[in-house]
Amino acid sequence: MTFHTDLLTLFEEAAIVAGQEILRIYEEGCAVELKDDKSPVTAADHAAEAIILQALRGATPGIPIVAEEEIAGGHIPGDLGTRFYLVDPLDGTREFVSRNGDFTVNIALIENGVPLLGLVYAPVRGLLFTGSPERAQQVTIDRNGSVIERQAIACRSAPDVLVAVASRSHRTPETDAYLDQFAIADCVSVGSSLKFGLLARGEADIYPRLSRTMEWDTAAGDAVLRAAGGITLTLDGRPLTYGRRNQAHDADFANPHFVARGRL
Repeated sequence: MTFHTDLLTLFEEAAIVAGQEILRIYEEGCAVELKDDKSPVTAADHAAEAIILQALRGATPGIPIVAEEEIAGGHIPGDLGTRFYLVDPLDGTREFVSRNGDFTVNIALIENGVPLLGLVYAPVRGLLFTGSPERAQQVTIDRNGSVIERQAIACRSAPDVLVAVASRSHRTPETDAYLDQFAIADCVSVGSSLKFGLLARGEADIYPRLSRTMEWDTAAGDAVLRAAGGITLTLDGRPLTYGRRNQAHDADFANPHFVARGRL
């Protein structure tokens, strides 16, 4: 067992427990509040983040954590060093509120700006994606949080006519204009970081995001995609990096626009 293997196991255990709590709140219902940026937040976001942070800090207390709800609450880590976590405990809160099931738990390890390990868990769908330098996997989880099946996944080579994925809640005219450059057979609208999962398992080829995202929205899915043979690029063709701070024109940890691709 290596450090990264053990860490990915920790991610999985924490995400499944967090997912069980999210499902409990999802089924019982809860109030929705608005943060300062007008994005929604619920008790499920806070409960899931508390579970994940306790697990990560208990096992690896020396690794800094950038977590969405802590950042929103003003708890901003100092020097991140070369290795840190990015956590979005409930990516797709709008999908959670809409009750369409397209929300995920995201946990990633960043090393030297690269998303090296990532986990994306969609508790309603019972699907969990993991990515590491060794492999990308899709894991089927039952309603009790037990693993049913694991299978390796990989991006497909891009066909002449592409399948695109786009944000369900944040699609923009700029996204449509970008896709007009390509021969597109279909464009699937999906919420949260599940879009990266569709690319990673070879069901889609391109995901342009020409609207605002934060690093915790993308890091876990990006890690899965890279492990499966894909890549996420900024619009100038460079791999998307993580740990952006002191940006002149945007907040800490805000992503530039990007395009995620399967195998080219």
